[in-house]
Amino acid sequence: MLRGIERRLLIRARRWLDPWHHLDANVLEVRSFAHLKIALGWTRDPVLEGARLHSRPGLEDLNDRRLHDAQVIAGACANAARRIALEIGTGHGFTTALMAENAPHATVHTVNIPPEEIGAGGAYTTFAPTRDEIGREWRERKLSNVVQILANTATWEPDFGPIDVAFIDGSHDAEFVFGDTRKVLARCRDGSLILWHDFHPGLRKAYPWIGAVCRGVERLYREGLLHGRILHLQDSWVGLYRVPGAGAR
Repeated sequence: MLRGIERRLLIRARRWLDPWHHLDANVLEVRSFAHLKIALGWTRDPVLEGARLHSRPGLEDLNDRRLHDAQVIAGACANAARRIALEIGTGHGFTTALMAENAPHATVHTVNIPPEEIGAGGAYTTFAPTRDEIGREWRERKLSNVVQILANTATWEPDFGPIDVAFIDGSHDAEFVFGDTRKVLARCRDGSLILWHDFHPGLRKAYPWIGAVCRGVERLYREGLLHGRILHLQDSWVGLYRVPGAGAR
């Protein structure tokens, strides 16, 4: 009996000593979007338009990274966004527009920190658009199924749900990733999809903000908020998690 207790304590200690135990055990690499569709039971192909998806302005965009990101995000919206989708991190609104166009019957709530509060938005924020720049792309396309919210998610709480698809791309600090996801999970249903941008365990040492995102997701596992697999499309920077439950495939 004592040996059994010692064995369990040793296993538990190893898990806590290994900072990436849960990600290493739960992230599955998916070779292609076609395979991702099969894994998730998706039947619809997303609408992917615009030269921006094929541009490669920097080393971070090698291997058609932008296109692969868009496949995952738009595919999730086209196949799973029944009524409500959420984006944290509007920026110029390119991804907002992608989500709205692929979920025309859903309402896309998109949140961006007000420019005057950017100093309280963590260390790893991509950029600080002005109020006129926030959501410019979806407004120019005159998309009517988008609701713009200006708030710091450190204090903001969603008051809508259930959320079918959530794309988390605000502050990339581990604390924000953890806090944003925890709030989203409270508003999800069985089978809801949560996506994190700048998620790529294989690049967590190459890019500090990716390491921070991965630390936030690892903490979600450690605190018992995530259960099950995260799917990662090869060459993308998006991790996809399906909330488990009786209603999930």
